[in-house]
Amino acid sequence: MSIENIANDTILEIKDLTVHYVTEEETVEAVNDLSLSVKRGKSLGLVGETGAGKTTTALSILRLVPDPPGRIIKGTVEINGKDVYQASAAELEQIRGNEVAMIFQDPMTVLNPVFTVGEQIAECVEIHEHCSKADAWNRALEMLEMVGIKADRANDYPHQFSGGMKQRVVIAIALTCNPHLLIADEPTTALDVTIQAQVLELMKDLKEKTGTAMIMITHDLGIVAETCDEVAVMYAGRIIEHGTLEDVFRNTRHPYTEGLFNSLPNIHDRKAQLKPIRGLMPDPSNLPKGCSFAERCEYACERCFEERPVPMKHSETHTVACLRYEEDGFQIERSKK
Repeated sequence: MSIENIANDTILEIKDLTVHYVTEEETVEAVNDLSLSVKRGKSLGLVGETGAGKTTTALSILRLVPDPPGRIIKGTVEINGKDVYQASAAELEQIRGNEVAMIFQDPMTVLNPVFTVGEQIAECVEIHEHCSKADAWNRALEMLEMVGIKADRANDYPHQFSGGMKQRVVIAIALTCNPHLLIADEPTTALDVTIQAQVLELMKDLKEKTGTAMIMITHDLGIVAETCDEVAVMYAGRIIEHGTLEDVFRNTRHPYTEGLFNSLPNIHDRKAQLKPIRGLMPDPSNLPKGCSFAERCEYACERCFEERPVPMKHSETHTVACLRYEEDGFQIERSKK
């Protein structure tokens, strides 16, 4: 581990990451010049529309981007000071599951249909904890109970579970080895409200007890407010606003972030109409020359269509990529909810 990572207690450091999906017909610019860091015990909420590049970012951290067609064009990803892209296959096996675990969005494609759920959880324990089969099995039973599934169902196969219960099994696998960093890609999408609350509480307890850092990928700003310390807003493969929860929720800077908040229902006026963001995200295979959000932005000027903004600091913890903030007196107003 580098001296810098020890001093900052940084679990994850991403610098200038660029990931493209290259086919004969087109090149999809999924992630562009992305830089992020996550410190021990902290939670980062990664939010944005479908197609913003959130899942590709998560897969890049574990070097799971399918190749072909995915290509890491440039950038580095360090976990506990170790460069993931320079790691050997054996080192990657230890990193995945032990240092970093991921809760995938679709449990149907994660679980192996020919093994029982208990065997799949126990296998993870055996590989990373180097314990006996009996101890691994007991740990698997504990994890099933922890996510709300009775231990006597450990001998059942994935097809015998509902979609929500499959997701709970995937969460159990991810949490089994108490990873240093947990990446949760829409972890509660298939769960009912009661189980959602239980799973989120479980993740919070893990973070507090073990110092586990977490990246929460979600569309739900309520989940971000409940579980995260920092927020990174992603649009067209770039981080356009990043700050503490207080910075982003109380001192919104980017027009896209403003649009996300204005799209939420007003709890103080239930008859008020929603204010959606007009238009659609640009085609990632044909991104515009200037700001990717310019076509949808009510504050856009001629310069926004010609120049690509770079992140600017507004405080020690708050950055925003918007050209209009270089102009004196520019402000945005967010609807009060």
